[in-house]
Amino acid sequence: MELLKYDGDLNDEEILVLSQEDPTYFTFLVSKYQDAFLRAARGITRNLEEAQDIVQETFIKIYRYSENFQKRPGIAFKSWAYRILINTAITHYQKLKRERGNTEYIDLVLYDDSLPLSKREDFDLKRDILTGVSAVIGAMPEHLARVLKMYYFEDRSYEEIARSEKISMPALKMRMFRAKRAFKKISNSNL
Repeated sequence: MELLKYDGDLNDEEILVLSQEDPTYFTFLVSKYQDAFLRAARGITRNLEEAQDIVQETFIKIYRYSENFQKRPGIAFKSWAYRILINTAITHYQKLKRERGNTEYIDLVLYDDSLPLSKREDFDLKRDILTGVSAVIGAMPEHLARVLKMYYFEDRSYEEIARSEKISMPALKMRMFRAKRAFKKISNSNL
């Protein structure tokens, strides 16, 4: 098998299209984004093994749904790929939280202090994540966005949120369910 050589003339979108016919092209995207994706996932999970699982699952989804990517104004491959990463990480985090009863704070923007923040791509990554998550939350109905922000960004318990919203616990659980569903629907509609 002949090894492909990447001369840098192709952009990410072109490589993604080529990878649909020849999967070996996809290795260029993996090489380019793997470290940054791992930093982002680790910033969310605070666990290297979990972050590695998330990154692997993200690349599988990117490849599997590559034909769904459409270049539009403001939507580059990088933004699309990070949106898949963030959605995968949030879903993974929620699953772990349910399984372990973990109340650890999810941090979508800040990274582990032990990781260097000196590279320009770290700033771009933070901006892309914040922009993506903010855009999705901004497109949600206010009452649903508010409970997600309180739970994930302010690390407030269900009891605190129910008191703040002046609703019962069953009503809050239903609102959180609807909020998560809306977040996922809006996120996926932009893929």
